[in-house]
Amino acid sequence: MINIYQLFPRLFGNQNTNVKPYGSIVENGCGKFKDITNNALYALKDLGITHLWLTGIIRHASLTNYPDLGLAVAHPQTVKGMAGSPYAITDYFDICPDLATHAAHRMKEFEALVERIHQKDLQLLIDFVPNHVARAYKSLAKPSEITDLGAHDDSSQVFSPANNFYYLPEEKLQLPEIPDSPFKSNTPYEEFPAKVTGNDCFTASPSINDWYETIKLNYGKDYRTGAQITDPTPDTWLRMYEILNFWAAKGVDGFRIDMAGMVPLAFWQWVISRLKDEFPSLILIAELYEPALYQDFVKAGFDYLYDKVGLYNRLEAILRYGQAAESLSICWKMLQGLDDSMLRFMENHDEPRLASPHFLSDAFAALPAVAVSALMHRGPFMIYNGQESGEKAEGVMGYSGDDGRTSIFDYTHMPQHQPWYNAGKCDGENLTESQQKLRRFYQLILRLRLSSKAFSKGYFYDLMWANPWYTNFDPRFVYAFLRYFEDERYLIVVNFNRHESRNMCVNIPDDARELAKIYPGKNRKCWIAENISEDSDKIPFDPDCIASEGIWIHLEPSQTLIYKLQPIPKSYDNPNDETC
Repeated sequence: MINIYQLFPRLFGNQNTNVKPYGSIVENGCGKFKDITNNALYALKDLGITHLWLTGIIRHASLTNYPDLGLAVAHPQTVKGMAGSPYAITDYFDICPDLATHAAHRMKEFEALVERIHQKDLQLLIDFVPNHVARAYKSLAKPSEITDLGAHDDSSQVFSPANNFYYLPEEKLQLPEIPDSPFKSNTPYEEFPAKVTGNDCFTASPSINDWYETIKLNYGKDYRTGAQITDPTPDTWLRMYEILNFWAAKGVDGFRIDMAGMVPLAFWQWVISRLKDEFPSLILIAELYEPALYQDFVKAGFDYLYDKVGLYNRLEAILRYGQAAESLSICWKMLQGLDDSMLRFMENHDEPRLASPHFLSDAFAALPAVAVSALMHRGPFMIYNGQESGEKAEGVMGYSGDDGRTSIFDYTHMPQHQPWYNAGKCDGENLTESQQKLRRFYQLILRLRLSSKAFSKGYFYDLMWANPWYTNFDPRFVYAFLRYFEDERYLIVVNFNRHESRNMCVNIPDDARELAKIYPGKNRKCWIAENISEDSDKIPFDPDCIASEGIWIHLEPSQTLIYKLQPIPKSYDNPNDETC
């Protein structure tokens, strides 16, 4: 069972509370590798985390100057924000110098962090960005035997399988003006011939809505004809294999692969088999938004895929736009057995914060969706740093504007997270009572996924078909399901209604009762549903009647109830009854 914590080091350990829009690293501060302390790692493990996904590790285009290191500042037209996008890579073999206490020793500091993480019995994931690189990509840190990207390209050709990039011969790049940016240059960025922009933008004049700061990598696919060259092996395949191998050899346990669907499937089939021959336990997670490709990507060797367009989008529609809770049943059915291959989440760096005014303005109102996302399957579940403290991402911090997301482009902070971090103690001492309650909820579900066989190994049963609208149930706002394995059974019921409570009767049909082994004894009502949340209660029920009479449950607005179903101990009801 995998519980992932997406940790953005630039944000995670930044203790500066006095930040300004577009502030420099000196003005606004920046988290460092050293801020991911033993205290932090112990606390995250105690929360129920098994894997850390460190975001923004590899050196990317930035406006911060490191002249003593020989690292050139990117041209302002090719950088988003002051700190720059972590997905505009300038050197696949280097570490972002912002994250090191001593920038000249940044790789050693990263390697020390890898060791700290492994010492706490945690595993480490980092980003691999295979589709595009920064416009001014040039590796200074690559091993001497490795050829740099583009070093031998023939830029007179739009496409060649021997090239690492695509070109627009005889055309000069015209980059858009960045609105409201305080960073200007007296001379425009020069690129001739123009390279194709990262989001498959085959024009020399990308717009402000394109990934104008990046260039597309060429994996041997001729976009003019759709033909995919595999023999001879395209040069970019070899270069990407070298990069993945480099990081895996440093002890990285896996990769979250950015925009994997924009890279030809043929490459993944080729590279994954080679990687896993050398590193059998390597975890590969594909950021993938095309359900039609799910089966092919799993067959290619990916361990997990993003469940964004399915479950996340459906939960967002229920929370924000009033879609019926019963529509969740469609999501898992459409996956056709791939549930365990899907990575579920309700926050990451691309999505608005749950507590943001751009989402719900209330971290607690989102918890039914969090519970469903975490508990309905055996695949990995992920939270984003600050989510468990109710991070709101309010205001404008720079390039991304006020969009409900904690900026990944700027030097900024997480004000709701900082009281938990507490100057490196990571004890949550300065959290409000409400924040502490929120964190306890996340701890409950994350630990439950690890400790209970019903969740880590068990099966899922959707109860919605047995509880239609004409019964004492409300499928518009309430969703219910079972998780079970051997002698463990849990009933999970959530209320998505933010304003109204519900008195519900949850029917458990006969086949579910058989599958979960909810067998009656000689005495009626010799089972209980025990609420394992903070407000514990116990509901006696008769297994013989749960298909018709059900279990009556009271749900407060936005409440999640997790009931453990078990035979009543002798001491609870009738100590003389030998059958219970």
